Amino acid sequence: MKQYAIHVGLFLAACVTTYWHGGVAFAATLMGILVCHEFGHYIVGRIHGVPVSLPYFIPLPPQISLGTLGAVIKMDSPITDRNKLFDVGAAGPVAGLVAAIPLLVIGLSLSDVAPMKPEDMIEGNSILYALLKYAVFGRWLPADGVDVQLHPMAVAAWVGLLVTMINLMPIGQLDGGHVARAALGQAHETWSRRLHVALPIIGLATGGVMFGVAQRAGKDALDALNYARHGVMPWMVWTLLLWLLRRGGEYHPPVGDVPLDRARRWRAVGMLVIYLAIVTPVPWRPVL
Repeated sequence: MKQYAIHVGLFLAACVTTYWHGGVAFAATLMGILVCHEFGHYIVGRIHGVPVSLPYFIPLPPQISLGTLGAVIKMDSPITDRNKLFDVGAAGPVAGLVAAIPLLVIGLSLSDVAPMKPEDMIEGNSILYALLKYAVFGRWLPADGVDVQLHPMAVAAWVGLLVTMINLMPIGQLDGGHVARAALGQAHETWSRRLHVALPIIGLATGGVMFGVAQRAGKDALDALNYARHGVMPWMVWTLLLWLLRRGGEYHPPVGDVPLDRARRWRAVGMLVIYLAIVTPVPWRPVL
């Protein structure tokens, strides 16, 4: 009973901190997406007989975050069966997206299109997010000095897409890492190392492009650097996060030699397509 009280207490605390950050619509939407994500892992893990815990939600002060750092689920031992590992790893992101996409469409329908103000921060586009905005508003945004002024529900659902994108990076012990490890076996360790090295390079390249764009817009070098840092910093943070997740120098515990069955191999390709559809190279940037 005490253990259940810990899970419920952390969940309620995260509800309070997300409400503190963005109000009822924001908190309900974001926590709903996170609950779907985590219980996707939990339910599929239980179906496969994997000893997974209920999710531990992580509340954070809203002054330094969105009110939560998501949640974690504990396992008594690593999953070595590659088919089970794929199912458990993929279930969370898929369940989260099933919740996030319709909530984002509803949130966008409650939002307005208006001129951007100099102090505005623009949320990043992914392929999926740009298409959803086009479906709702009939135009590509931002454009011609206007953009969507997001309703709190839309903000939270967009954050849900971003969190899913981060989780689906095919590196280490992120959800995407579990999926990739199941698909590639032990070769994934080498690919994790290569992709980890690539992350800061992508960040620097993104920052370089943004620096050039800012200078062409008439910004001086200092303002252009300030603009460019919004493209560099997220990739550096993700690089650090993955470094902290490494245990004993390994990106992911070993798995068995039996490969994924044919159906799951195709689903693994589908997970890669989903990841590419929600990649957001620059999560936030100021108006130029």
